[in-house]
Amino acid sequence: MPADLPAPVARLLEAANGHDTDAFLQCFEEGGVVDDWGREFTGPEAIRGWSDAEFIGVRVSLDVRSAEAADGATVVKAEVGGDGFNGPSTFSFEVHGDRIARMTIRA
Repeated sequence: MPADLPAPVARLLEAANGHDTDAFLQCFEEGGVVDDWGREFTGPEAIRGWSDAEFIGVRVSLDVRSAEAADGATVVKAEVGGDGFNGPSTFSFEVHGDRIARMTIRA
């Protein structure tokens, strides 16, 4: 994993790869949003439901290929594995302080 990732992003990736839903949720601010291909999940309860069905619940693995800062966000390209979607994805993270405000997933 790149050493220069913002701490909240690094924690989120570690939690996802460790299949630790509680640690994953703690990475988001209270009104945090996951935007998964245009479907938005806001707040811990909605994010947990999405993650249980489509992310950590399907034993996601994220093999980070690159990370860079772009337009005020951290953009991570990863190869996704697990029992759900498999293939390349781009994750864009908006960070506020020590928490993630928004995680956007696209191709």
